[in-house]
Amino acid sequence: MSELQVQVFGTRKSKETRAAERFFKERKIKIHFVDLKERPIAKGELSRFVQKFGLNALLDLEGKAYERSNLAYLRTTEDGVIARIIDDPELLRLPLVRAGKHLTVGEDPDGWKALVAGG
Repeated sequence: MSELQVQVFGTRKSKETRAAERFFKERKIKIHFVDLKERPIAKGELSRFVQKFGLNALLDLEGKAYERSNLAYLRTTEDGVIARIIDDPELLRLPLVRAGKHLTVGEDPDGWKALVAGG
């Protein structure tokens, strides 16, 4: 069995991202952390999450960044929204977690457990 590794996309100040890091560290699972404040998520990477969950599931609709962005009122394409997300990761429900083909969005301990079990 190969050693499970997870990729965690988030920001240092996101408590949900820290919760994901703690969850995987407690289980001695290797984490590759991508700080979206330092390095924006690649469009192809983001597209995987969009394909699985849909764009609205990725957006933090209650967050201040979403409110500031006026996305609720703008008529824009999915590509337009994706471009905004890449520019402003705070629009996302963090963290985005990937282990191989398994993906989770937001604080999702049940999803993380499934990643560990399925890894």
